[in-house]
Amino acid sequence: MTTMLGVSLSGRDVLLVGGGAVTARRLQRFLDDGALPRVVAPDLSPAVRDLVEAHGVPWAPRRFRREDLDGAWLVHTATGDLQVDLRVAALCEAQRVLCVNASDGAHGTARIAADTRSGDVVVGVMSDAGVDPGRAARLRDAIERLLVSGRLPLRRRRGGAAGRVDLVGGGPGPVDLMTVRARRLLAEADVVVADRLGPADALLPELDPDVLVIDVGKRPGHHPVPQDEINRLLVAHAQAGRRVVRLKGGDPFVFGRGGEELAACLAAGVPVEVVPGPTSAVSVPQAAGIPVTHRGTAASVHIVNGQGEIADTTLAALSDAAVTTVFLMGVAALPRIVAAALAHGVPEDRPVAIVESGHTPQQRTTRTTLAAAVADARAAGVRNPAVIVIGDVARASLLLPEPELAGDTTT
Repeated sequence: MTTMLGVSLSGRDVLLVGGGAVTARRLQRFLDDGALPRVVAPDLSPAVRDLVEAHGVPWAPRRFRREDLDGAWLVHTATGDLQVDLRVAALCEAQRVLCVNASDGAHGTARIAADTRSGDVVVGVMSDAGVDPGRAARLRDAIERLLVSGRLPLRRRRGGAAGRVDLVGGGPGPVDLMTVRARRLLAEADVVVADRLGPADALLPELDPDVLVIDVGKRPGHHPVPQDEINRLLVAHAQAGRRVVRLKGGDPFVFGRGGEELAACLAAGVPVEVVPGPTSAVSVPQAAGIPVTHRGTAASVHIVNGQGEIADTTLAALSDAAVTTVFLMGVAALPRIVAAALAHGVPEDRPVAIVESGHTPQQRTTRTTLAAAVADARAAGVRNPAVIVIGDVARASLLLPEPELAGDTTT
């Protein structure tokens, strides 16, 4: 009968007997765990030698001696000689030192589990009778896939740990475009402060019923929760010991005010991390077959908040045929954008694409020109959320024949 224990080896003496491939794998693992390993072996494989030299691991270039056990918390033996490994394991048992015997057909008083980590959770798998590393690894991998998908109950049930804030970019909407880290942090969250856009509608129903969800979503002309209050909520819940996820559409640092929220957390001494997400400035045009840069067509991209003033730098970008200009939150401002561009001398036939609800079943693309953009958008009934792309990359025939562009309304 095997009892699985979680043993901290950080700062503790670990002896590895043998210098081959198995030692190389385990030595790296012990180093990652913060142990203080040392190696006894007449020779070292290149992989072990590289680790020994890179990390300053003590190496005794000789055969194992009984006194090598002195001071060791754990011994790992993998010499390739069954009799030597059995002797090491027997001496360890006599001295009550835990020993991992990696020889085929034998094992010592300890075994190393096939493990996977998700945040501060470690899950280990091993066989209760005999050794079957292949089965343990396959089961470990299956558990890992569930952990990273956020489908296992990762939330803490015991309080007392420090709270934190994670600013999570949810991308353009589909859950499977989120990062693995974003899914895991949502599964760990006690509080989710969510925007209107992004994957919130699909993900929030999956959370535990007692997770506090705070809707701070902004709509055009309607900002029910001011940014200062959002900052205060993040800090207050984290200081109360909760894990807080600030779930945003797109990327937190692309017109997401993530920088302000990060600064507020840092000023309050709250641990905070930023998790990137695909920004709609790139991912939404991409969904419509529009690359924001393309060799021979556009060498750079200029991203603009459509709600702001039309700056000189934006007019310069619009005038440059080698620059793609992308407007976010710009539907209401389209007449003003077009008027400023035409007044600045931007060609009337400059291609324009307006992509609504990118990466959703409601996605629709209106392709037009600068001169006709306002009338065509009005005729099509263009609505938010939408991304406006101005530049030669918006030409319908750039990558695919026009009939093959699903969801397009080309005018």
